[in-house]
Amino acid sequence: MDLVVVPARINGRIHFVPVPRRVVLASGLAGLAAAAVPATTTTAESDLADMGSPFEHFAQLRRVIIQTDNLIGPRHVLPALQQNLVCLATRRRAARGADAVELLSLETRYEELAGWFAQDIGDERTAHGHTAKALDASHITGDTDLTAYILGRKAQLAVDTGHPTDALGLATAARRTARPGSRLEVIAVLHEAHAHAVLGESRESHKAYDTALTLLARADSDGVWGSWLDTAYVNTARARSLAALGDYERAAAGFDDAIAMLPPAYRRDRGVYLARAARAHAGTGNNVLAARIGTQAVGIAVETGSARIVHQLDRLDQALAPAASEDGVAEFRASFDRIVLHPA
Repeated sequence: MDLVVVPARINGRIHFVPVPRRVVLASGLAGLAAAAVPATTTTAESDLADMGSPFEHFAQLRRVIIQTDNLIGPRHVLPALQQNLVCLATRRRAARGADAVELLSLETRYEELAGWFAQDIGDERTAHGHTAKALDASHITGDTDLTAYILGRKAQLAVDTGHPTDALGLATAARRTARPGSRLEVIAVLHEAHAHAVLGESRESHKAYDTALTLLARADSDGVWGSWLDTAYVNTARARSLAALGDYERAAAGFDDAIAMLPPAYRRDRGVYLARAARAHAGTGNNVLAARIGTQAVGIAVETGSARIVHQLDRLDQALAPAASEDGVAEFRASFDRIVLHPA
């Protein structure tokens, strides 16, 4: 059966569930009908036609997929990534020596990216599967930098799926594996910081964020891992943790700053930040502003199918329920309700 993972309202809350594609299409939510749950596929001989350097081909393709994801979200690009992952794995199995190791390293990055995309559309099972494969492959290659990065990703996946204690352990392992003085060490500490926040450990969380900023100031300028890390990124991560700790006023200010600085090409991330900012503003009691920002995020959720946006909008919807008579609140709640499936 052809299944897609979609947000559905069940008993008043949003859950991501696999649903037959025909049911989604019949509901009128055609934008959710992309990104099928992957099935086992066989690579045709034509897929293995000469392409010059397989490594360069698949590396360039991965960069293009990442750029496309920034604009339209993972629901539309995950199937293409998974299809090319099958082809890459077939190439790697046919290779020997250094070529095989090089292709396996790239395959590991494909698996990690597929896990991230699957997580962002709410398909937790597929996300865990791809990320576990990535971790296994990183050990085979002997690339400890890659292992540290994927341990961090597993920590992120764990906290986002409701297992902050597991996330803290994975983040600690990532830091232990990372090279001292590397940006990977900073990334691991950021995961530790947020896990502490979700566990309600405010002092430990703030201490970890301060440590991350100190480490970042003297970290090497590794162009592969964490090149995007800067003080603004750390502050945005801290804003998310502040919200988890209930400090909504500081969280809202942090997200507002992040939205102002975000490049237009990062469309999906803008939606995530808008949804988080809206929830934080609702936490401060500014329901009118929260509803206005939340409505903007609804539009991007439709474009990208990002579960991270939808989860935040679900929390916002619940927070604004008692304020239905305030300006814009009913409109936001109605617009959000229109983009989720309502099982019979």
